[in-house]
Amino acid sequence: MARRIADLWDPQGERHDVPTYPWGLAPEGLATRDQLVAKGLRPRGPAVAQVMWFSRKSPEEPRFARLFEIDRATPPKPRSPGQIASLAKANRARRTCPECGEVKTYRIATSLGACTPCADGFTAAA
Repeated sequence: MARRIADLWDPQGERHDVPTYPWGLAPEGLATRDQLVAKGLRPRGPAVAQVMWFSRKSPEEPRFARLFEIDRATPPKPRSPGQIASLAKANRARRTCPECGEVKTYRIATSLGACTPCADGFTAAA
């Protein structure tokens, strides 16, 4: 079945239940969550539309991203000192190797369960 951009064009939301636009053809004043974050904003309120496109990751089904009104977006709330301390503690725990106890400059992969040298079986020279 041929994929067409016209299949994704639904500005009244008759086929997709919400107004839908092909990639790059959304009206001015709407942005995805990532675009808002890049501008230092956070979406407020529900998504009002969506943008759809076909990709190699999902050749049969189109992918989509919700669109939010830029006018309603606001800057994020500032974090409290307690939140900052809690995040720092959690990040340090994710960088600490459970086998050798060293604090790494990267997060330990949960698939490995240890830092790269410990997971590969290498030990530090004494």
